[in-house]
Amino acid sequence: MNKLSLVAMIEAAFFAAIAMVLDLLPSITIAPAVTISFSMVPIFILAFRWGFKVSFLSGFLWGLLQLTTGNFYFLSIIQFLIEYFIAFAFIGFAGFFHPVIQKALKQGSKLTVSIWIVVAVFVGSLARYFWHFIAGVVFWGDYAPEGMSPVMYSFAMNGLAMLGAAVLCSIVLVILISASTRLIMKKRTAQ
Repeated sequence: MNKLSLVAMIEAAFFAAIAMVLDLLPSITIAPAVTISFSMVPIFILAFRWGFKVSFLSGFLWGLLQLTTGNFYFLSIIQFLIEYFIAFAFIGFAGFFHPVIQKALKQGSKLTVSIWIVVAVFVGSLARYFWHFIAGVVFWGDYAPEGMSPVMYSFAMNGLAMLGAAVLCSIVLVILISASTRLIMKKRTAQ
């Protein structure tokens, strides 16, 4: 089994901190529980640069950092673990596209890189919001409007947040990486 290099672990911690800082910036609020921001961008950059393991770790650390602000909602320990540790870590699923993105980078095809970035962002966002959807049904279902099922309520709220965040992150990442592909190129380091 390949171990993570020290550089990869340092970047995972550093990018989790950047994601936390971006999360503190004002975001687009659509409803009281629905906000859209580009705070997942650092985790996606790691996913494209290092792959699944490093971005999964960084997302997990970002979830852990949520505790430092006190800006989290705690209904039960299970809800807390799902929405902050598991959901944030699952952003790392974008890292499964690391090989194709790196290959497209080597071939010099910015269009192909951009397409795979958008696909990866939607996969990572969907993986994160899947867990928020589950928590929404199980733990937040009582907040659904009268006559609306908890499933539809969670699907609408989390689906809107996922779609908005994925589109915003995709736009930001395509612009950033089109300007400088070095952001996602992994330097050769000694293991």
